[in-house]
Amino acid sequence: MSKVSYYTPEGLKKLRDELQQLKDVERVKASKAIAEARDKGDLSENAEYDAAKEAQGMLEMRISKLEESLAGARLIDESQMDTSKILVLSKVKIKNQTNGMEMTYTLVADGEANLAAGKISVNSPIGKGLLGKSVGDVAEIQVPNGVMKFDIIEISR
Repeated sequence: MSKVSYYTPEGLKKLRDELQQLKDVERVKASKAIAEARDKGDLSENAEYDAAKEAQGMLEMRISKLEESLAGARLIDESQMDTSKILVLSKVKIKNQTNGMEMTYTLVADGEANLAAGKISVNSPIGKGLLGKSVGDVAEIQVPNGVMKFDIIEISR
């Protein structure tokens, strides 16, 4: 059974494009590498053949994981979402109570998370701790370093 994940249109397109690239381009390269290694002689002592077969196995595993992700992928209609509380695709401005630092994050699916772009996974400790909170709430989030407290300042789409 596949796990349901919510994606933006861009995130879903990126996932589909990566799967297409792996199937159409990388699979062909892996097959060629195996064929070239096979042509070099005795397979029992051919490290190049073993490496090519292992690379092919890793590629097939990645394709399988992407297909599973796509099977459970759901597109989010942002226009229908409530902005009174934090949900997937909410853009949240929070303030760390300890150091007063303000941060803005967008909560996204695991596959779209990119901290440098301000996108955090809803399955990360901070993402989980923010879900369901409203403006004015205090989110107490358990992190490896202890408990962090964040004031919810603003929620938008």
